[in-house]
Amino acid sequence: MVDFSLKGKVALITGASYGIGFAIAKGMAGAGATIVFNDIKQELVDKGLAAYREAGIEAHGYVADVTSEEAVGELVKRVTEEVGHINILVNNAGIIMRIPMCDMTAAQFRKVVDIDLNGPFIMSKAVIPDMIEQGGGKIINICSMMSEMGRETVSAYAAAKGGLKMLTKNIASEYGQYNIQCNGIGPGYIATPQTAPLREPQPDGSMHPFDQFIRAKTPANRWGEAEDLAGPAVFLASSASDFVNGHILYVDGGILAYIGRQPAGE
Repeated sequence: MVDFSLKGKVALITGASYGIGFAIAKGMAGAGATIVFNDIKQELVDKGLAAYREAGIEAHGYVADVTSEEAVGELVKRVTEEVGHINILVNNAGIIMRIPMCDMTAAQFRKVVDIDLNGPFIMSKAVIPDMIEQGGGKIINICSMMSEMGRETVSAYAAAKGGLKMLTKNIASEYGQYNIQCNGIGPGYIATPQTAPLREPQPDGSMHPFDQFIRAKTPANRWGEAEDLAGPAVFLASSASDFVNGHILYVDGGILAYIGRQPAGE
């Protein structure tokens, strides 16, 4: 029998005060998991805790910087002592800087890579030893379509997410023998508060040009919703995916499979 239940599991989702991480956490809570999340500031953790309470979820929030080995070590220690052994890790925390490559400083490039790639490396190596002791575990890295392709102004983000794809495969290769499955989810363009300005109608009532561009490139002809990522995350966190390892599941409405809509008249 296929088992998607996460009952009795502790899931740590980084940066899950809102947005994609919050939606994934809600899905996992619905499947029975105990939810733990972190964020960089107490203010964000408090907002996240309030949002979880409003959703009827008893979550555990901590302040921790995923780029600090010391902070991550303390986070994992506290979660293990106060909540339980971490069975599921979702490396969701990340940033993007939309700056043309020749205008981007090396410091800005390093900051994106530090959070989006070094962060998952630090988090994963902090939980893997205990996962081995516990007989297995699940690591889910939030990758991107930029793990596969490039786009103007996102050189650091694409480099980091491409690296995260390969880190995912390497964790699977190195620790699969210990019943640890490491997979990735690559979201497409998701309707979040951050992307809302790109979806607002223009003064003349027409669609925003970027909205038109995304719909034309997506067979589903829509933006994804954060909730679209919950099901794939539950699958990759459950025993239903025990023989799935080193895979990147793109949840993009088909955009990576599609060359785009042919312009009218051609």
